[in-house]
Amino acid sequence: MTKEELNELLHTDEGFRIERTTSTSNMDKFQEAICAFSNDLPGSGKKGYLLIGIDNDGSMSGFKVDDALVKKISGIRSDGNILPLPVMSTEKVETEKGDVLAVAVTPSLFTPVRYRGRVFVRIGPRKDIASAEEERILTERNAAHLATFDVMPCREATLDDIDTDIIKQQYFPQAIDTETLETDTRSFTEQMASLRLYNKQYDCPTMAAIILFGKQPKYFMPGCYVQYVHFEGTTKAGKIINEKEFKGGLTTLLPRLESFVADAIVTQRPEEISLLREKTVTNYPGGALRELLMNACMHRDYQSNTPIRLYQFDNRIEIMNAGGLYGEARPENFPHVNAYRNPIVAEAMKVMKYVNMFNRGISRVQEYLQTNGSKPAHFNVNKLTVFEVVVMDANVTALERTHDELRTKLAQLDDNFKIRVKSLICNINSDYYSARELQLRMNSAQTPLELRTSSARYFMVHILKPAIELGWIAPLYADTPHHPKQKYKLTELGITMKVILSEENHEI
Repeated sequence: MTKEELNELLHTDEGFRIERTTSTSNMDKFQEAICAFSNDLPGSGKKGYLLIGIDNDGSMSGFKVDDALVKKISGIRSDGNILPLPVMSTEKVETEKGDVLAVAVTPSLFTPVRYRGRVFVRIGPRKDIASAEEERILTERNAAHLATFDVMPCREATLDDIDTDIIKQQYFPQAIDTETLETDTRSFTEQMASLRLYNKQYDCPTMAAIILFGKQPKYFMPGCYVQYVHFEGTTKAGKIINEKEFKGGLTTLLPRLESFVADAIVTQRPEEISLLREKTVTNYPGGALRELLMNACMHRDYQSNTPIRLYQFDNRIEIMNAGGLYGEARPENFPHVNAYRNPIVAEAMKVMKYVNMFNRGISRVQEYLQTNGSKPAHFNVNKLTVFEVVVMDANVTALERTHDELRTKLAQLDDNFKIRVKSLICNINSDYYSARELQLRMNSAQTPLELRTSSARYFMVHILKPAIELGWIAPLYADTPHHPKQKYKLTELGITMKVILSEENHEI
């Protein structure tokens, strides 16, 4: 280190990189500082410096560095009190105003670094013991420096365990540009290795190759499949209506899973808007379920023996996959920050158009649901070992919305009319009735005498016609109101209102 470099350090505003001291006896202080610099909590990637012989104000103390001090400080590197061992260097710098012993510490790739079991970090210009959250950040940073699971060699496997035809005919043409592929003289395994699907050292496919193209991935990774269960009711205690297991490499599993979702889970039904209009309501938008399942396959922890769970209930879908948030993704920044636990798998799924890697998956799901009139998906991101998402059935959502609208409408109606229409609706079923039959049913024993009506015209004008306008009752011959054989029946809204009146038992 030159005098100029030292002077630059003394005048830097990066306090987290510099610790000054004139003491030479407090070895704990020195080692805590070196530990903190090794952890590099800000993630700057810059060296930290312990400057011995400098006052707090940055001025020289007139200190003299002898060989004994250099030896003592240098010994910190290998005395075993700081683990993993720090990467550091010591250098004596002589100036006109005194000597400085500069200790340069390189940020460790294997955090958290501990001094006698404690994790020290720099918080601005001072050092402190790391909090649980800070230690978690350091732990995850360490994981990011290590090789991911999907790049590891599957040493039990051979080329016979993967579908090489899919790789050659489908994946290579999409992953490698045409010109390069046509002129590529490398062997098949060398081509695979260039895409991190083959380990040349152990002469075997990688875990990514097994996950993506394996014939029987479950043999090597017991949890590598998708489990579908359809429960009757709203709990797992209900009767199992259907169950299915999806196995195989993702390139064969995912198309089968997509087809199953479209054919067996997604349903459509008409919903009456008015007497003459209907709209189609889908219980679950297929695009949303597809996106969620693809993300589950891409992000799951393949070292876990737990499969991806696709559970269907009467009112919702639950999707769960092993492995919570990964890397820099945390509950407070989800879904804006993402990290890939299986980058090779993620890259292949993107290349083959299964997923979008640009952090749009969650927002796309919510857009699909909003367009369908469904509630937003609920993501449980607070579990350490499981990622869970719940999607509500839009039919349930629509029913809840209809109930709310009908209750609001009911509250706005005249009390006398409410009593009469209640008597009318609650005393008929889904059959067709003439106007006279409806009037007789309204004048039931449950209706107070003063609210009954003997006038057919009054019933038609003040009871039946408003009920038709409200959409609760519909005529058989809508285009011919005065048809001689005209009859009337409850609409879907009318049936729902009957349920509401029966449940709430309005005292009106």
